[in-house]
Amino acid sequence: MLFLYNRKERRIFMFIDRAVIEVRSGKGGDGAIAFLREKYVAKGGPAGGNGGRGGSIFLRASKTINTLFNFRHSKTFIANDGEKGGIKNQYGKYAEDVIVDVPIGTVVYLEEGKEFLGDLNEDGKIIRVAKGGRGGRGNSCFKSSTNRVPKIAENGEPGERKRLILELKLLADVGLVGFPSVGKSTLLSVVSAAKPEIADYPFTTITPNLGVVSVKDGSSFVMADLPGLIEGAHLGKGLGLQFLRHIERCRLIVHVIDLSETGRDPYNDYVVINKELEQYGFALDKRPQIIVASKMDEEGAKEKLAKLEKQIGQEIIPISAITEENIDKLLYKCSETLKNTPLFPLYDEKEEDLDHKTYTLEDEEPFFTIRRIDAHTWSIEGDKMLKFYKMTNISTDEGMMVLMSKIRSLRIDDELENRGAEDGDTVILDDFEFEYVR
Repeated sequence: MLFLYNRKERRIFMFIDRAVIEVRSGKGGDGAIAFLREKYVAKGGPAGGNGGRGGSIFLRASKTINTLFNFRHSKTFIANDGEKGGIKNQYGKYAEDVIVDVPIGTVVYLEEGKEFLGDLNEDGKIIRVAKGGRGGRGNSCFKSSTNRVPKIAENGEPGERKRLILELKLLADVGLVGFPSVGKSTLLSVVSAAKPEIADYPFTTITPNLGVVSVKDGSSFVMADLPGLIEGAHLGKGLGLQFLRHIERCRLIVHVIDLSETGRDPYNDYVVINKELEQYGFALDKRPQIIVASKMDEEGAKEKLAKLEKQIGQEIIPISAITEENIDKLLYKCSETLKNTPLFPLYDEKEEDLDHKTYTLEDEEPFFTIRRIDAHTWSIEGDKMLKFYKMTNISTDEGMMVLMSKIRSLRIDDELENRGAEDGDTVILDDFEFEYVR
């Protein structure tokens, strides 16, 4: 969140294009332990129903939202748990999914490790960010030829809890870059219906502005006026770091250089801005760039242009927003360049892989780990082991037998012995404790 003071209107702006939220999907409903008891049905057998699935949480791109401001207060989204299974093989009700609308152009990461989850770059695009837990099986699912009256059921699968980073990256075809007050906002106001604030002090533009540009040949594109960059912007100086992300999607960069009597060196400005784009990453320095010399109506601008063309060694389009000199030429140039410029994907995204992970023999997670807490206390840990424990209903003797059988089959007792556990030591598994005996 960034608070900035607008000296012209004497008020504080709050621009938010990044937010951190927490999502919690619902736990699956517990399976039921029940037996059929009807007047004329002898030995009706197990009849415990399965639990319902917990609610999942989805993020959806919506054109009705254009800011992450609402997430400043709504930071936690929680889905309901699935309903428990019932008697007479009644299944629990599925919990409703939670769909959270975000602006088009929002990129989603896990906060831990900043793992990329998805790019919501199209209206209506949706991704699941927290999967609801499946419902636990009732005891009717455990009936077999050797266990006709099972008194065991599964608890529902735990839901997921994640902290996510949401970053809004504007969807624009053309991005205007340059130092503060070089004329980017003025140019956007001339070529589109956008009305950015224009003033003669640095950092007048404190939020990105978008405008739809219509070219006389019938084509159109979206242009973004970004806050001015300065040297060190990619490291967080000035306003650059907050807003450089908005140029990541642009297929074409229009580099605006001020040729008025400012006392600045136009060539040095050109070099500094390009260096900032290169060091920021996302291959910004590899994208097509049109160089524009602004404020050509001012005295001495033509001489500066001639010198700059020799220094840079490529075409520069001189413009004047006041006289509209070469404005059409610039727009035609942008339109023609965009026709031959493909999209630059931010990531190699594969939507079908977002809901599951493929493990190899080298990176498969162990089912459990053991940690020594003190001289006579041990902890059994590991996501898979904790999940199995939480889904095991230990309220019955049979359920407890299932848990202890799992511990023995995993040879956890052998691992404890190898680690130096002694008779009488306390072993902790989540909220369950037992005594170690060799």
